[in-house]
Amino acid sequence: MAHWIRFEHQGQTGFGVLEHGSIKLHSGDIFGGAQPTGAVVSLAEVRVLTPTQPSKMVALWNNFHALAAKLGNPEPPEPLYFLKGNNSFLAHGETIRVPASYSGKVVYEGELGVVIGRRCKAVAEADAPACIFGYTCINDVTAAEILNKDATFAQWSRAKSFDTFGVFGPVIATGLDPSALVVKTILNEQERQSYPVADMIFSPARLLSLISRDMTLEPGDVIACGTSVGVGSMKPGSKVSIVIEGIGELSNRYE
Repeated sequence: MAHWIRFEHQGQTGFGVLEHGSIKLHSGDIFGGAQPTGAVVSLAEVRVLTPTQPSKMVALWNNFHALAAKLGNPEPPEPLYFLKGNNSFLAHGETIRVPASYSGKVVYEGELGVVIGRRCKAVAEADAPACIFGYTCINDVTAAEILNKDATFAQWSRAKSFDTFGVFGPVIATGLDPSALVVKTILNEQERQSYPVADMIFSPARLLSLISRDMTLEPGDVIACGTSVGVGSMKPGSKVSIVIEGIGELSNRYE
């Protein structure tokens, strides 16, 4: 297992493997042919960036049995998803901002993220694990009152794509069994979500397979697997952390 991290240090962007607070620098392409340089830098000396620069983030709705049951929603026969705008992407440690054009409720959604490792189109489910580079933490921030504000048009893109609303990182963990993971959300030191990834309606491999039939997925793209029970609102001044043991902790303030 490795924890890959992307960062800025002394004006330069780099990437490497994070181990015990130190980053072992690599050169080349994180998704193929990455080579250790032998150099090491302390995590404390760098600014953490999003672990990839995705061409898109595909995000799921209604993908957990427990939440579907709580909301009284039927379990979907195929993945229900939307895209988050690239402008929304935000790294660990950066600030989630209150939108200037919206004053309603803003909610956190702790999720597992699947990071694509190779270009894939119409991939069979059996071949999908080979297309997954690793896993990351996601906070799918949402302007909740916009979603159904207009009775004629559900505004998923707008509600989910304000600047700073697509939070993910801080690392990509490789070599994990996603079905053994638990997603937790901590708001102001209080646990608000704790749910097993095994409760997913569509597993990461099945999601990748089905979504890749609709659109080509590129290296670095991210699938946000959806959330489960415990979603709630954030008030300005809050600290929110998405914690997945085996991956890490994605922490940000909301101001």
